[in-house]
Amino acid sequence: MMSLRGVNLGSWLLMEGYILGGRNIPEHVFKKRFVRTYGKKELSKFENEFRNSFIAEGDLKRISSWKASCVRVPFNYRLIEKSPYKYSEKGLMILKRLVSWAKKYKLYIILDLHAGPGSQNADWHADSSGKALLWKKPSFQERTFALWQYLANEFKDEASVYGYDVLNEPVLEKDKISLLKSFYGKLINKIREVDKNHTIFLEGNLWAQEIDFLKDLLNEKIAVSIHTYQPLDFTFNFRPGYRYPGYINKVFWDKSVLKKSLERYKIFSQRNSVDVFVGEFGINYRAGLFGELNWLKDLLDIFKKWGFSWTYWTYKAVANHVFPDGIMQYLENEPWVKREANVRGWENFLNLWQKSSLKVISSLKSRSFTENRDVLNILKKYF
Repeated sequence: MMSLRGVNLGSWLLMEGYILGGRNIPEHVFKKRFVRTYGKKELSKFENEFRNSFIAEGDLKRISSWKASCVRVPFNYRLIEKSPYKYSEKGLMILKRLVSWAKKYKLYIILDLHAGPGSQNADWHADSSGKALLWKKPSFQERTFALWQYLANEFKDEASVYGYDVLNEPVLEKDKISLLKSFYGKLINKIREVDKNHTIFLEGNLWAQEIDFLKDLLNEKIAVSIHTYQPLDFTFNFRPGYRYPGYINKVFWDKSVLKKSLERYKIFSQRNSVDVFVGEFGINYRAGLFGELNWLKDLLDIFKKWGFSWTYWTYKAVANHVFPDGIMQYLENEPWVKREANVRGWENFLNLWQKSSLKVISSLKSRSFTENRDVLNILKKYF
């Protein structure tokens, strides 16, 4: 696998609450509330306007100007699947338009199924209401196989698509790991029936962290994908005041400890002759006052030394006090953001859409966002 270095286009084709300044409710819950308020026709209009504004051709041009080589594209299966085994031409056209932009600006695309049928974990970012039903109902698994076979057939000859990150952050109990292994085996076969060329990225269990079970599935065009946000209380700012280097949860975290926490992935890579792709890592930015930039530089140094490819989480987001920020940050406190209120961020779209839709949509365009120069300047040294 060639060396890939880039960014995630989070919250574009699957909306996440914290990236849009609000609570982490599932996307489908937000959209049901939108339909109750405005109806299905207006939801369709909102979705179109959002997708056309949040990421546009200029964003790919900007990312390319940073000398990044790829973008990872998280998407909700609902973008493509209208109903079981029936697919949306509109959703497919959105992906194809993105690929055309990537080709124009010499970027690779990695398609990432961020929310699969039934949900592969119980969290909001799998568009789940609290259950991972993908592992409970074989029908959801069959729909996932069919979805990827459909997409692989559509993109099999597209050189700008580097590969398929087939399932984001699956979570199963350790005693059920054989189910995930079997699922991946069947999914690989389904994709290879129509596409023998593109790389398939397999994520580890437990939020893309446990990968040992993948060793029997590896071949020339398979890569292992991990995510790392350690130490989480620091990177997400869940416990304010922690510094890096420094004591975090009674452990003194510095580059050597960071390296040790990731060493098992390097060993796995060497023993199994497989490439490692770090699909997600990122930091909540606090003006650089708590060593966030030191953490980022140390982590990128480790990736470079070990030959790991990577995509930073995430390209753009509403600046907030928890969770990873975007390289492009929304700093204003417009009525839809309203950081001081009980209802913050995207849920305010419901109240403002009818009277202020043009203003809301305009604010979502990247021209309303500010580059985090501190984070970007470090990333650009490694792109």
